[in-house]
Amino acid sequence: MAPSTVICIGMAGSGKTTFMQRLNSHLHAKQTPPYVINLDPAVLKVPFGSNIDIRDSVKYKKVMEDYNLGPNGAIVTSLNLFSTKIDQVIKLIENKSDKLNNVIIDTPGQIECFIWSASGAIITEAFASTFPTVIAYIVDTPRNSSPTTFMSNMLYACSILYKTKLPMIVVFNKTDVKKADFAKEWMQDFEAFQMAMMEDKELNGEDGSSSGYMSSLINSMSLMLEEFYSQLDVVGVSAYTGQGFDDFLAAVDNKVEEYNEFYKAEREKLIKEKQEKEKKQKNKSLSKLMSDLDLEKGKTKDSEVLSDYEESENEYEGEVERDEDDVERGYTFPEDRFKEVDSGTDADLQARYQEAFEKTAKTSSSKTAEAIAAQIRR
Repeated sequence: MAPSTVICIGMAGSGKTTFMQRLNSHLHAKQTPPYVINLDPAVLKVPFGSNIDIRDSVKYKKVMEDYNLGPNGAIVTSLNLFSTKIDQVIKLIENKSDKLNNVIIDTPGQIECFIWSASGAIITEAFASTFPTVIAYIVDTPRNSSPTTFMSNMLYACSILYKTKLPMIVVFNKTDVKKADFAKEWMQDFEAFQMAMMEDKELNGEDGSSSGYMSSLINSMSLMLEEFYSQLDVVGVSAYTGQGFDDFLAAVDNKVEEYNEFYKAEREKLIKEKQEKEKKQKNKSLSKLMSDLDLEKGKTKDSEVLSDYEESENEYEGEVERDEDDVERGYTFPEDRFKEVDSGTDADLQARYQEAFEKTAKTSSSKTAEAIAAQIRR
């Protein structure tokens, strides 16, 4: 059975790396150690042991210096370089798949560097096409107590879901600081979210985060996201205390079943459609090539060559007709051209050639002298 893969994604400061450390410890405590991968090239230290670390393959600071890049550009470039070897990573995991239950992956804190980059899509697709893959979207619970901030985070989660087309678990982290009950209620009860919006408006006034236009927009979006919420599993955890990680693992198992039942079939369908489309395009290109070469089903198409004219009604149609009458042709050469050149005629030929040469040279010299004289007169 292929190990399930959990890709941890979240905003900077959401506690993603600490969540990875706690999840790793939790799985080790259950005697099911995971295969750990770190894809953040800019991190100085990680609080967990990595089986594969991007920092061993790509030097982040050297990338910045060599390519004259800023922090985000260097992260994207590092991921691009690493993604060229993703097939080797997949092969390493496949070789140990019989001993693994989980693969957990940490991603850069600059979320857009991974989700919206070509390398992020390549890495995600490589895992999703080989193993059951789940996205864990880590949310900083205390910072999302405002309805406006909460809605912004949910919209980002929605965009990630439709970008990756993979099962998603929304993980409300830091529940030791603030419980996630309010967020779960907002996702399940539209009226509760409306009440929270009104309270926030009264608290902050018209100039607050929920004033006027913003309130109307957020209310509309909350109705739109109702269908999105139905596709999610929501879990509250504390990476600091370890609370809620059993619930998270249960949600992962649930999403793996969902992947095998729905997402895998959908992905196979998309791959099949892509292959059929490529096959049709290939056949179309081949047909066009055959048409350009005047080939059809391996047979040479009738082409217009001179030999074809022999089968036409007019035997010489398209050709210069030759004379039917035996007309004696005149020649500009003297009659003695047919005579053989021997020792008797050779001297005569040489004399004639010499005479013609001298005459030509004299004429050319005369014309040249005249031209020079004319230039002098001018």
